[in-house]
Amino acid sequence: MSDAPDRNLAMELVRVTEAAAVAASRWQGRGDKNAVDQAAVDAMRAILSTVEMDGVVVIGEGEKDEAPMLYNGERVGNGNKPEVDVAVDPVDGTTLTARGSDGALAVIALASRGSMFSPGSLVYMDKIAVGEEAAGTVDIEAPIAHNIGQVAKARGKGVGDVTVMILDRPRNESIIAEVRAVGSRCALITDGDIAGAIATAKADSGIDMLLGIGGSPEAVTAACAMRALGGELQCKIWPRGDEERQYAADNNIDLTQVLTTHDLVSSDDTFFAATGVTSSALLDGIQLHGNTARTHSVVMRSRTGTVRFVEAIHRFDRVKSL
Repeated sequence: MSDAPDRNLAMELVRVTEAAAVAASRWQGRGDKNAVDQAAVDAMRAILSTVEMDGVVVIGEGEKDEAPMLYNGERVGNGNKPEVDVAVDPVDGTTLTARGSDGALAVIALASRGSMFSPGSLVYMDKIAVGEEAAGTVDIEAPIAHNIGQVAKARGKGVGDVTVMILDRPRNESIIAEVRAVGSRCALITDGDIAGAIATAKADSGIDMLLGIGGSPEAVTAACAMRALGGELQCKIWPRGDEERQYAADNNIDLTQVLTTHDLVSSDDTFFAATGVTSSALLDGIQLHGNTARTHSVVMRSRTGTVRFVEAIHRFDRVKSL
């Protein structure tokens, strides 16, 4: 964009994800995923309004979750430049949080205005994600055995030592079976494939690949992080039926196209921030101690390739937004 940011907006965005994560954590283990989501949305929106930007939500809650707030097209920020696209997921893993399970994050990403892919009503994609070592060696249209072999070679390990993260869903059963037939390990998750994609690019995560059909919004959001990490994400839209196929035709969306990281977000200057709600391979979850909360976050900027891990202590008697 002509008025590209001259500061690291991700350092401002981490305040947004910290607030959302702390608010959501108060509902951890209580069995009410709607309450988790509402608390995170309210906290995220409050802090977003203070961020120096003119943002438009491209990836929001509306299409997939039918949420009334932080919807696609909503304006966020204080209205000043720079002009940016915004991807938000107040909690990637509301069910995980409600159950008290690991793997939930509060997430936000920014990119230059007009640079994020908008899947609209096409809410699922088939995905493959790998870290920087294996980037450029995999092909989503190739057999799974071939891609696992490529990742094993790139990471200097045997096929039997490759760990593949996959959403545990009926639609992914054949993929799980193929991975196991090759002799590799499956790390099955019930939600939270933004963290799964990013984990492939984190050396100590234990995750080598992400495979399977998951959310389209999550793919675009993860792509903003992968631009900073040097990893690779390839996707193909996965329509659920004739209605979605017609939607794609009406909106000139090619269902046969392989969407690369660059297709998902074309800007060379992306910003990403995430805070752990519950612990994952990427981040520790919220720790509450009396009048304080400890948060663990990651912030990234693609232009510089900078990745920061931020640990913060928040005092409830002083920070009312938390």
